Amino acid sequence: MEEKSAVAALAALAQPVRLRVFRALVGAGPEGTTPSTLAALLGVAGSTLSFHLKELMHAGLVVQERDGRNLIYRAELDRMSELMEYLAAHCCLGAGCEEIARVSCKTC
Repeated sequence: MEEKSAVAALAALAQPVRLRVFRALVGAGPEGTTPSTLAALLGVAGSTLSFHLKELMHAGLVVQERDGRNLIYRAELDRMSELMEYLAAHCCLGAGCEEIARVSCKTC
């Protein structure tokens, strides 16, 4: 993931309602859910939810699919994983968390 994409994704999540929406979609799993279900679950008005879903889609964190008359929204789990990997790329000063844990636990 490039820095510009990471910043866009983090900026999209840096808003309380969008973060709640994204977490709810992650919880819904690969099946996703409809806007009406999300609105009821989160107590958010439909127009507000629509705005936030659009912002999450622009950041590549959410995808939309039409299923007959319904729209289904899903968290883009691969994109979420890429963001997590980007954030953890320099974890433990580049030594790798497992190696640091192994060294730290020699006295255990």
